[in-house]
Amino acid sequence: MEKLTLEPKNKTPKLSFDPANGKMEVSGVSSAENSLEFYKPILSWIEEYKNSPQPETVVDINYKYFNTSSAKCILDMLERFVQLKSAGTNLTVNWYYEKDDEEMYDAGLNFSDILETSFNLIEIE
Repeated sequence: MEKLTLEPKNKTPKLSFDPANGKMEVSGVSSAENSLEFYKPILSWIEEYKNSPQPETVVDINYKYFNTSSAKCILDMLERFVQLKSAGTNLTVNWYYEKDDEEMYDAGLNFSDILETSFNLIEIE
């Protein structure tokens, strides 16, 4: 399985998913007008990864901002990663948020609650 790497653009985040070491990273802004179009190949990649995941998968999420249409896609992406747990994969989700960014902190907390999976909520300067 190939690594999935996307460079950040004006309205889309940087993404680096490495199946060889189980390290998945997303950072930046997600405010594309058609978020589903952007996230569709990402969701497909995760589905393929679920067929032969690493014993441990770490997902690092560091959004600066995302719009409402991206929120559903982000939830779908996180949900697919959480499904790895039922296959016996040890999953760690690190949700980074900037100090004093209560909205991003709350978003991580809400996604964690919805998915019934604890996230590491990590404050950064």
